Amino acid sequence: MSYTIREIAAALGAEAAGDLELRVSRAAEPQAAGPQDLALAMDPKYAEGLRAGAAEAAMLWPGADWQSLGLKAALFAPRSRLAMAGLSRMMDPGPEIAPGIHASAVIDPSAEIGAEAAIGPFVVIGRDVRIGARARIASHVSISEGASIGCDALLMQGVRIGSQVTIGDRFIGQPGCVIGGDGFSFVTPEKSGVEEIRATLGHRDEIREQTWTRIHSLGAVTLGDDVEVGANATIDKGTIRDTSVGRGSKIDNLVHLGHNVQVGEDCLICGQVGVAGSTRIGNRVVLAGQCGVSDNIFVGDDVIAGGSSKIFTNVPAGRVILGNPAVKMETQVEINKALRRLPRLAATVAELQKLVSKL
Repeated sequence: MSYTIREIAAALGAEAAGDLELRVSRAAEPQAAGPQDLALAMDPKYAEGLRAGAAEAAMLWPGADWQSLGLKAALFAPRSRLAMAGLSRMMDPGPEIAPGIHASAVIDPSAEIGAEAAIGPFVVIGRDVRIGARARIASHVSISEGASIGCDALLMQGVRIGSQVTIGDRFIGQPGCVIGGDGFSFVTPEKSGVEEIRATLGHRDEIREQTWTRIHSLGAVTLGDDVEVGANATIDKGTIRDTSVGRGSKIDNLVHLGHNVQVGEDCLICGQVGVAGSTRIGNRVVLAGQCGVSDNIFVGDDVIAGGSSKIFTNVPAGRVILGNPAVKMETQVEINKALRRLPRLAATVAELQKLVSKL
């Protein structure tokens, strides 16, 4: 497919100049762009790349002198990443999933499939499942009994939806994600070593044999509208109540949410984050890559946690944290500065010890 500059400007609500009927078929980096490409050069530092490429049209920074860059047409993006979001949505054809239901799909007669749904090969849909209109389900997806998925969902290859899971409209599940596996919940007949250590912070009266008894997951998982779950991410069922993720939250690849976790609205949970059971995450929280969150704590609204932060205690709303254990970011920066000075400080202390010993 190709698009005129006029069509792109209208779709993005952007200003445009030059030949608005010029057509482009894809986006490209400036130095690699050809005559049929829209070069993305939304910062002056990319101007030299435009001169090295062969683009005739580009998306530029506001106020750019597009004619001096040898272009025939230009779009102007005051907020470059927002423009990228709109452009990528416009140009992404999405996965190829043929309309209708593939002959190899196995669908229980009690399942309700919405109008205009597209269901790919080797999909398995269980008893009493409900799937909304215009859902697109790629190959090898399984949806267990009693699950409900809203309208306009996109389930990529190998997604697994567990029993009784409830998912809102416009859900996106990337390949291999698992929504609704059992929670990791076990108990010992006697007080376990883990319980003892948590109570004493290190002291153990004795080490003894122990066996683990499974606590089954009677809850399910509930996801709000406009939730996205990344590839190979996992969200466990609740023990009694549902594990839940609020409207608009986005979950990256390889994230794990444990049983009973409650995630608020419009959160951003980045790759390899792990949230332990029964923790509550507020609205608009950002957990950067490889953050770890302990169980049974609360992270308030609008908290931002830097990469690899380890959160062991409640975090008040609006705080920016970093480190292991996580503290205020400005405190962690000072800690890092002090750590860099430790070798020099150790050498100074050694010299002082020599002087004191002579005295």
